[in-house]
Amino acid sequence: MSPDNERETIRAAMDRLLAGTPLRSDGALTVLALAAEADVKRHVLTHRHTDLKDEFYAKVRAQRHVPDSERKLREELRKTKERLAEVIAENTRQQAEIETFARVVNVLTIENDQLRGEQGRKRAPVVALRSGPAANS
Repeated sequence: MSPDNERETIRAAMDRLLAGTPLRSDGALTVLALAAEADVKRHVLTHRHTDLKDEFYAKVRAQRHVPDSERKLREELRKTKERLAEVIAENTRQQAEIETFARVVNVLTIENDQLRGEQGRKRAPVVALRSGPAANS
């Protein structure tokens, strides 16, 4: 393909992508999709026709179009932030429960010590029970 033919093919592919009517690509507004749409190798755009690559990106920016990859990353970031907020809230709730349980354990330990002390003071003398024939009499 002649360089002039290549440029025409790339411009036509550019127009189709920007219009949202791709024929050979996934329709993403990237150099890879433009190369696929124009049916040329990527290096043709990145090395031979850099002006067309730059023009394509300028038109994409002018349309204020957010590339699919960026849109996906932003959505993933939003979901990650929501999940982080949930985890932080759960962590805060669990920390409050842990503190409550620690207080309960402390109170029960004190009460247990007090009960053991009272039991030791109230202990009646141990009386040995007799076993054997003398016990029956």
